[in-house]
Amino acid sequence: GCLLVRQSYFHNDPKNFADVGGGVLGCRGFHSSFRTTQSGLSLNIDVSTTMIITPGPVVDFLIANQNVRDPYSLDWAKAKRTLKNLRIRTSPSNQEFKITGLSELPCKEQTFTLKTRGGADGEETEVTVYDYFVKQRNIELRYSGDLPCINVGKPKRPTYFPLELCDLVSLQRAIISVLQALKTSNYASEPMLRSCGVQISNSFTPVEGRVLQAPRLKFGNGEDFNPRNGRWNFNNKKIVQPTKIERWAVVNFSARCDVNGLVRDLIKCGGMKGIMVEAPFDVFEEQERKNSELYGPWKKKNLADFGIVTQCIAPTRVNDQYLTNVLLKINAKLGGLNSMLGVEHSPSIPIVSKSPTLILGMDVSHGSPGQSDIPSIAAVVSSREWPLISKYRACVRTQSPKVEMIDNLFKKVSDKDDEGIIRELLIDFYSSSGKRKPDNIIIFRDGVSESQFNQVLNKELDQIIQACKFLDENWDPKFLVIVAQKNHHTKFFQQGSPDNVPPGTVIDNKICHPRNYDFYMCAHAGMIGTTRPTHYHVLLDEIGFSPDDLQELVHSLSYVYQRSTTAISVVAPICYAHLAATQMGQFMKYEDKSETSSSHGGLTAAGAVPVPQLPKLQDNVCNSMFFC
Repeated sequence: GCLLVRQSYFHNDPKNFADVGGGVLGCRGFHSSFRTTQSGLSLNIDVSTTMIITPGPVVDFLIANQNVRDPYSLDWAKAKRTLKNLRIRTSPSNQEFKITGLSELPCKEQTFTLKTRGGADGEETEVTVYDYFVKQRNIELRYSGDLPCINVGKPKRPTYFPLELCDLVSLQRAIISVLQALKTSNYASEPMLRSCGVQISNSFTPVEGRVLQAPRLKFGNGEDFNPRNGRWNFNNKKIVQPTKIERWAVVNFSARCDVNGLVRDLIKCGGMKGIMVEAPFDVFEEQERKNSELYGPWKKKNLADFGIVTQCIAPTRVNDQYLTNVLLKINAKLGGLNSMLGVEHSPSIPIVSKSPTLILGMDVSHGSPGQSDIPSIAAVVSSREWPLISKYRACVRTQSPKVEMIDNLFKKVSDKDDEGIIRELLIDFYSSSGKRKPDNIIIFRDGVSESQFNQVLNKELDQIIQACKFLDENWDPKFLVIVAQKNHHTKFFQQGSPDNVPPGTVIDNKICHPRNYDFYMCAHAGMIGTTRPTHYHVLLDEIGFSPDDLQELVHSLSYVYQRSTTAISVVAPICYAHLAATQMGQFMKYEDKSETSSSHGGLTAAGAVPVPQLPKLQDNVCNSMFFC
């Protein structure tokens, strides 16, 4: 009897309902969460409201939703879209079903095949839905005969119920359109706005967008492929740069896993994708089972103590698609490439392919609200093996809790020594790119608000420049700094179509900043709900990209994410920074706080709590995509 929406609860009590029109009720409930406070653990409760479908007869809901007088005036195409996936309870059986659609014909004309009981061969006859319920079930139908039936079956096996026998179940969330909310708000009648001469349009702002063509991808055996709708797969395709898995072992912590079958299928699947997988040298059957928290300690032990790349899996169902996805991750971790951009292979990326270019992705992750003693984790990933833009490595450090600006980019410890993040990444780029220093450095920064843009330039970029000068005071790379934002409320809709905007849609006019250079991009295909674009802000461009070339580069970087066969919503370096921060954060999760506090790091400011440092990864894994 309760609807849970994130951390808010809504009870099935009519006293909490308020009719807002259109067959929708406002339902009052409460938000609740536990927070640590000075007085101990406190329960934080606040009022909350959500929208639910008005429970009761389906026909009453449709009449209210479409604002018509009677069921014979309903737009049934619209009704079909509105009802899909809602839950109903049918009379007189009181069974609950999910609506899958409506019948093509009215109840009196819609037929189905009825198997008669008692016949030797189980005779079948065609009968209308209306006749079945009225004559066979002796149920009186007052108005459903000329209306479509509710379908609760599958596409090839429909199950029909007359409309008047169906009631909508209570506590079903309603998704009110933004347009409807705009009309309901009735800004035009607001006296203060009118007195100030402010008028708010009652329709969406029309903007012109462009759709960038998906970049051509290169696979093994010289095969090229153009992704469709932001997606591709490895069916009948080989990996472009496969690794060999020659010495490996399996550790089983699950009681129900068929390890031998899994190994056999993994080796077979690897062969089909071009990855040679030898038989494992050992299989360890562990007695610990799933109830122990293994992931963090396991990753830490292998990466920091032994220098071994690991792949954890917890499959519920193993098939070829699942194993292919696992192999994509393993191949990337071992230094291979699953697919690459055609323009990388040529190489022919404007500016980036012409002179050595380093691409950085930067992000900071914080503890949960109220966890003031959990260090924040700063992660920076950098491209390697120029002219590639598909291979990355990561450097991850802890810093003071809740601090958004990265403070370890440059860390001078003596006149000759810098222990900062950027030096480590610059040296790796130099050694992996034919002893070349980058002429250009492109920085993608995630997770900062507009009020922090100046700090990105004045603090973080300044540290990066210092790190470059500390390596070589005569070296003057050019910088491009871009902030990516996902946490905003701008969405795009296609006029006259319920579909999301196509992948590759870019908007850089009308709704963008009046002075600064910014643009919105939907690189991915939105499969559920409304696509949320990424808002890119160009804070600095010393390199001199044209808008078209820059947008093409950003779009292409959504297609180089090695663990996916889809374009992703934000550039891959930022996603990798998220992954690296999350995985390294697991290292600290189960450690004794007193031990880490006393044995690592120092005070970050006068009176501040010591920040425990992350363990150093072994040399043979620190340059890998261990986070993939």
